[in-house]
Amino acid sequence: MNIEKFKIMYFLGIGGIGMSALARYCQSIGIEIHGYDLRPSKLTSQLISEGMKIHFNEDVSQIPKNTDLVVLTPAIPKNNVELKYVEANNYEIVKRSQLLGILSKINFTIAVAGTHGKTSIGSMISHLLFSSGKNVTALIGGLMSNYDSNAIIGKSTDYLVLEADEFDRSFLWLEPDISVISSMDDDHLDVYNESSQLTHAFIEFAKKTNRKGLLVYQQELNNLDEIDIKKTTYGLDDTADLRAENIKVIDGCFVFDLIFQSIKIHKIKMQVPGRHYVENALAAAAVGIELGLNEAEIKTGLETFKGVERRFEYRLKSNNRVFIDDYAHHPKEISSTLNAVKELYPDKEITAVFQPHLFSRTRDFAEGFAKSLEIADEIILLDIYPARELPIKGVTSKIILNKIQNENKSILSNEELITKITNNKPEVLITLGAGDIGLLVEDLQQIMKDND
Repeated sequence: MNIEKFKIMYFLGIGGIGMSALARYCQSIGIEIHGYDLRPSKLTSQLISEGMKIHFNEDVSQIPKNTDLVVLTPAIPKNNVELKYVEANNYEIVKRSQLLGILSKINFTIAVAGTHGKTSIGSMISHLLFSSGKNVTALIGGLMSNYDSNAIIGKSTDYLVLEADEFDRSFLWLEPDISVISSMDDDHLDVYNESSQLTHAFIEFAKKTNRKGLLVYQQELNNLDEIDIKKTTYGLDDTADLRAENIKVIDGCFVFDLIFQSIKIHKIKMQVPGRHYVENALAAAAVGIELGLNEAEIKTGLETFKGVERRFEYRLKSNNRVFIDDYAHHPKEISSTLNAVKELYPDKEITAVFQPHLFSRTRDFAEGFAKSLEIADEIILLDIYPARELPIKGVTSKIILNKIQNENKSILSNEELITKITNNKPEVLITLGAGDIGLLVEDLQQIMKDND
């Protein structure tokens, strides 16, 4: 498939963070973009201002008859009127992951996989390359703060940076030249049924890496050790090929030394906090070193990286009040984030607000969620965000609440949360979750400012 010959493409679910990045790329190579999404958003408004034609009701008359290709997100339900129409009328249809796979075949591709960390690492790699003057195109599953966008579109593309999504085994469509794997913790068990299937899928993804390329992975993922390809491990342990030493918190920032073979980069000062971000920086540096970046370029790129929206994003930072918003929706992500907050603010009371994401994930990891949330001093749960799922009998936020040992816990509605934060004036507030909890952030930010 030569997409550069296409004139019109139609995106079903264009407002998704991954779909919109792909739509931006396709528009950049001269393709006219049309699309549907369920509701307007800041992102769809940006796409419309960029010249894309988008509507928000299921209306088949809005689909151009001469559409060359329909791109589909898995989030679109099977009974969607427009989906049924394009299927019945023999439009050429590909999943988003399939189109990314096509792009990976025609570009030197860096694909970042992992049950968590891939958006942050992918963004860091993209910024390292861009800030070093490389011709990079990046399609990222989050808004990069340095660029206020989920995409970097180069005038030419020497390097294509993609996220490799394990959901629905989507990443197996990719054919990367460099692969990065940050984690293989249990997740998406609605797709994989058991952890061994998930692990197998990651191994299969790793094996799809170009034989002359590079596999970069977190040092504890020893399932990948036997894959016959050039490999670099990274981590905080001294057994990793590329590691961090002398990690310290100085003036609220994490500072560390990077060590790799004869390379030593001293006192890298990160703008994004947490030991998990130090580890993410190591993964990005491994790719940068492989592609010929020098020590000064690595240090400057990491130190000027401002983060990703909703990934440990400071919404307020003063002497009296701190408000952080984070996308964490897996127990390990939550524990990493809350441990970072504890390390930064050891003498302050921390209030964590968590919205579980998916009924199946809540059921499968209720105990893990409870344990990770106990790091906070006060825990507030919201109702489960269903995303693509229908309710599961007996699965509510209460099954997490009942397992939390800390007695300072509650389940609140959105309205009750606003009232509680207004009255209680927490010292450190952190919101966690991948659902629509992000819609509450601006109101909470204003309340925290008023209480400051």
